[in-house]
Amino acid sequence: MREGGGDLTRMEEMLEIIGHMDPEEALDEISKALKVLFSALGEEARSQFLWDLMGESSGDKVLSLVHL
Repeated sequence: MREGGGDLTRMEEMLEIIGHMDPEEALDEISKALKVLFSALGEEARSQFLWDLMGESSGDKVLSLVHL
């Protein structure tokens, strides 16, 4: 882990860059980074990230599964 606020500063820089990009281009670039991160995560962490991204609660997950 880096000392100080270096990681936070980098994240702020990334968000600023993304804010100036076309949304589809930004999503394409973000997906490249996510592929790298996902390859290092387990199934549970990947699934939890996707549920969080979609904004669904645990109860919503169960309801979604019931409708399958």
